[in-house]
Amino acid sequence: MANNSTNSLDLYAKVEDLLGVKEAAPSLYAHYLLFLNSTDFKSLLDVGCGSGDFLVQMKHALDIAQVKGIDLSPLMVSKTLKLGLEAECINLCDLEGKYDVITAVFDMLNYLSKDELKIFLDCVNEHLNDGGYFLCDINTLYGFENVAVGSFIVDDKERFLTVDSDFEESEYVSEFTLFEKENDKYIKSQETIRQYYHSVEELVKYSGLKLLADDDVSLYDFDEADKRFIVLGK
Repeated sequence: MANNSTNSLDLYAKVEDLLGVKEAAPSLYAHYLLFLNSTDFKSLLDVGCGSGDFLVQMKHALDIAQVKGIDLSPLMVSKTLKLGLEAECINLCDLEGKYDVITAVFDMLNYLSKDELKIFLDCVNEHLNDGGYFLCDINTLYGFENVAVGSFIVDDKERFLTVDSDFEESEYVSEFTLFEKENDKYIKSQETIRQYYHSVEELVKYSGLKLLADDDVSLYDFDEADKRFIVLGK
């Protein structure tokens, strides 16, 4: 993920709990669970596994024989390992082995530029067993333009976070500024995180996989879909 550095990913890992992700996640996870519950499979790889919350919930709900998470943030991988799950800090394209199911949850694909997306989806195809499934979700234009754009400030007494975001020409840019309390002073961290709009048609084209499901997801505004849940099959 060349456009987002390890430092920016680690900063995101430090503040993810302040961004409302965990509160919104169950509604999104339900789409994954509903599909996987109707599917026979033995192995699952979660790309961009974050803190491991999705993996641990799927493993417990579905009793999956083999689960693994990978992430480019060492901090996120350490959190997943603490849950007793197999996890590795590695790029998908450098990973060995194949899986029945590969997932990329909570707009992970939106962190990839068009060129990175093409490479990533080619690697997804290579790491899927025949008859396997790739499950993902992406932000809609409405999600970018009407839900994500703006300023966000939160203070939990130990951390003070500001996020200023804008969306132009299919690129979403967020400026994160974090003040962390250490003893009697605050340490400042500042990073830029970028996301990119992708269409369902692009995912099908770049992956070479067959579109099996394309569903609306409304996490923040029930009048409009802010995400798409997508299943591609090999």
